[in-house]
Amino acid sequence: MQAIKAEQIYLAQDTEQLQRCFAVIRQLRPHLSWETFLPQVQRQQVAGYRLAYLEAHGSICGVAGFRLLESLSSGKFLYVDDLVIDAEQRSRGYGAALLDWLIAYARTEGCCSLELDSSVQRAEAHRFYFRQRLHISGYHFSLSLE
Repeated sequence: MQAIKAEQIYLAQDTEQLQRCFAVIRQLRPHLSWETFLPQVQRQQVAGYRLAYLEAHGSICGVAGFRLLESLSSGKFLYVDDLVIDAEQRSRGYGAALLDWLIAYARTEGCCSLELDSSVQRAEAHRFYFRQRLHISGYHFSLSLE
């Protein structure tokens, strides 16, 4: 397996890059259409959301949406909203490379930690996170207001 280089990971900055990322992120967020995704990501970018993508062999293989946040409980941290590797590209080291890139990015931004939530049914993702040294540090509770 070929080692992934940090130079293969970029921040999506324009509509063309976001469009290239959309097919992969839709695998994690199937409820999104391009028409809803683009304006929502653009609004979120104004508020600090960033979308990183890993490109190999001319294709987007993985995407990570994240924000830099600060709280009284965690200090400054990088929160991963979205992390997905293309279904056809899994088990090639792309997930580990993208997560390593996020960790390095967090460190350069002075973050104390990297945090993410993962839906309870995503057992394969959980195994991956455990292999990458992440641990369960709490519960996430929610209440639908619709």
